[in-house]
Formats: sequence, C-alpha cells, structure tokens
Amino acid sequence: MPQRILTTHVGSLPRPERVVTQLFAQDSGLHYVEADFDAIMAAEVADVVARQAASRVDVVSDGEMSKISYATYIRHRLTGFEIGEMPRATPRDLDDFPDFKERLARLGATPKYQRPICTGPIAVKELSGLHKDIANLQAACAAAAAPGQAPLRAFMNSASPGVIAVFQPNKFYASHEQYLLALADAMATEYRAIVAAGLDLQIDAPDLAMGRHIKFRDVDDAEFLRNARLQVEALNHALRDVPAERVRMHVCWGNYEGPHHHDIGLEKILDIVLAAKPATILFEGANPRHAHEWEVWAAAGKAGRIPDDKILAPGVLDTVNNFIEHPRLVAQRLLTYADIVGRDRVMAATDCGFGTFAGFGAIHPPICFAKLASMAEGAEIASRTLWG
Repeated sequence: MPQRILTTHVGSLPRPERVVTQLFAQDSGLHYVEADFDAIMAAEVADVVARQAASRVDVVSDGEMSKISYATYIRHRLTGFEIGEMPRATPRDLDDFPDFKERLARLGATPKYQRPICTGPIAVKELSGLHKDIANLQAACAAAAAPGQAPLRAFMNSASPGVIAVFQPNKFYASHEQYLLALADAMATEYRAIVAAGLDLQIDAPDLAMGRHIKFRDVDDAEFLRNARLQVEALNHALRDVPAERVRMHVCWGNYEGPHHHDIGLEKILDIVLAAKPATILFEGANPRHAHEWEVWAAAGKAGRIPDDKILAPGVLDTVNNFIEHPRLVAQRLLTYADIVGRDRVMAATDCGFGTFAGFGAIHPPICFAKLASMAEGAEIASRTLWG
C-alpha cells in the first residue's frame, strides 16, 4: 500500500470541440461516420490520459470522451429506449429563481441532448462501444506510463440503475421496482466487463442525492428515501459478482452553479449510501453548500456507523468555478477526513466531473488540469504530515 494519499477525480473531463461534434453526430444519427468517431476517440483518450499523468493524478480515467452524458449514453447499449418528447425535470432550486434560470439558459449554461424514454423491455443490445472504450483506456494507460513501469491505474465510469431510472422515465414497466431490477440485470454485464478488464469500476449515483430535488421534488423525504433504498438494493444486485474493493461510487447533488438550497442533507442519506456495496465513496466536500458536511462524517465515525472497509474520497476541488484551490486548503481538507477514518482510508478527489455533459462545463480546460495539479501538491503536503 502506498505510504501517501492517492489522487483521482470523478471521471468526466473537458471534451475538445471535435469530440463534442462527433458525440452530437452520434446522438442525432446525422453525419455520423463510425470510423471517424472511433479514430477521434482513441486519439483524444490518449491525450487526456497523458494530461492527467502530467498533472500527477494517480488513478486516471478516459475523461468519458465517448459519452454525451453520464446517464443517457446507455440508449446505445441497451434495448428498450427511444427518444421521447417528455419534458425534462428541472432542479427545484432553479425554479425558485426563474430569472436566474433564464439567465443560465441565455448564456448557454444548460446542456442540450436527446432524452431517452423506456418504452420496451430492457436487455443488452450492443456493447462494442464499451469494449472500444476499454481498449482505448488500456492503450492510453500503457502509453502514459514511465518507461519500464506498469500501466497507470485507471477507472471507468458506468451509470447506476438508479440514475438511469431518474433521468430516463419509465413508460413500460408496471412499477419503479420492476424498472430498477431490469436495469440492474442489464447493467451487470457492463460492470463485470470493466472489472474483468483490470479497470476499477466507478458507479455514478447522483440519484441518491440529486434525485431528491429533481425526480422526487414533489414528494416528502420519506418517499424519496424509500426509493433511494430500492435504488441501492438494485445496485447491489447488479454488483453481486464484482468484488467491493474494485468498485467506487460517486454521489452528488448536481454539478451546476445554483443556489442548491433544496439539496437533501447528507445526514439523511448517509446510511443508505453506506449500505451500497462499493468500497470507495466519492462525494462533494469542497463547494459552499456541502463543505461543512465533514461534520456528518465525523459524527458517523464516532458512532461507529462507517464500515471499516469503506474508503472516503472527498471532493477537495470545486468543479463549477475557475478558482485553483490552494494546495494547503486541499491538504487541510484531506487531513480532516484522515482524522475521521485514518490516513489509509482517504483518497483525494473532486466534487464532480469537469465535463458532465458534452460541450457543457464551467471550467476552462487548462484550469481543470491546473486544479488537478494543485490537488496532487496538496495531497503531498497532507501525506508528509501523516507519514512524515
């Protein structure tokens, strides 16, 4: 085990314009040439992995280059989805400030993509895209490694059954439970393939937090929490053949600039999050709405509620502003969590991705990598304090 705090991030990174063009061509089916798409993705994954290595990120990703978004990409891999006309749910906090929401729309700060709807039975349809993603990431990690060294350690993102259900409305299954189970059985194939390829699997599960003020915005906390438990049960079912230590899970309240005053408190969802199988939990810890919630983790630690096999990967970088966090602030945040669970159970991460939707993101790309470099410097400072 390394005698230092490792660094990683949540997955998505800024996509170059030629990648965005290809993703929208694929999504619309217009002017899409598979060979061109594949060549551009392979080249850009190689570049983004090299840039992460240069920023001293220990556990890298493909930047989600080939995905138009973290949840809607599944329509290319599963049956049962078609493009629909249902209106998108909007965050409740933005509806409280309609002029601000309109301002964001005028500035182009809202993502544009087609919304799949479940209208038929879900099953695995086509996984060639997944296997190409795996091959591209493996090749990039080998190329970016120092001469004579093993390939870089890497993870690959995959949507949770719950987040698919939150953003892709169900018009086919008789109940939410049936929909979740069908998604779990189908996504299990993707989960197993990623781990079998030697990559860490990251489950993206904003449904466990952001779902409260989007899909479940008009119900009470009890109803949301009941559904969140069902979503964790479905996820654990899908991960039944995957070792917990090979899986990490990201939980967040939405990667957008907004008031976030309707975000459900971590204290209300923590036990549900901890009941999920993944050993490593990535969560928001830097932005102004959730930076204080280290107190929730501390109280849970004192009460013995955090299982001994869980690793905490707090966000030490905010992903919706262009401030480069000072390394000492990064170190302070990491030391706070090391005091809660111990130095060997902390990893440095980001609040969310830097490119949640293709062509949409608040961070100037070079600043993104400067932030990651500052995170690495802060992790070094914290490691010197913890290990000497």
